[in-house]
Amino acid sequence: MTPQRVTLITLGVEDLGRARAFYEALGWGPAVAQDGVVFYQMHGAVLGLFGKAALAADQGRPGRTLGTGAMTLAQNFATEAEVDAAWEAAVTSGAAPLKRPEKVFWGGYSGYYADPDGHVWEVAMNPFWPLGEDGSLTLPGGA
Repeated sequence: MTPQRVTLITLGVEDLGRARAFYEALGWGPAVAQDGVVFYQMHGAVLGLFGKAALAADQGRPGRTLGTGAMTLAQNFATEAEVDAAWEAAVTSGAAPLKRPEKVFWGGYSGYYADPDGHVWEVAMNPFWPLGEDGSLTLPGGA
């Protein structure tokens, strides 16, 4: 088994209905929706939305206040126009704009927004990291 992998990313949310509506407005379709949790199938991984209080209890930390914003989730795109379209779609769907997409110091193009629960997403085009036809990313020289 490959140790360098992530198979499930779970975001703690205040209002599952609101969070689900936001991601569905971006075009995400749930693969599984059960009472209190929604899962979205991605390329080889799953994104889950789970109530914050239930997530804290599941982690063995009942009553703990869970925070957000100390990490960034990212989507890479093939063109600057695709980055702009993704950022606009997110903001139109209720995301908080953090940084409008722009050319950046490392030679690419990126912007940031926060979903309704404060989870930060980057949308980017990196000319040094070509994407597969399915949108997947394998670092140059990587396996």
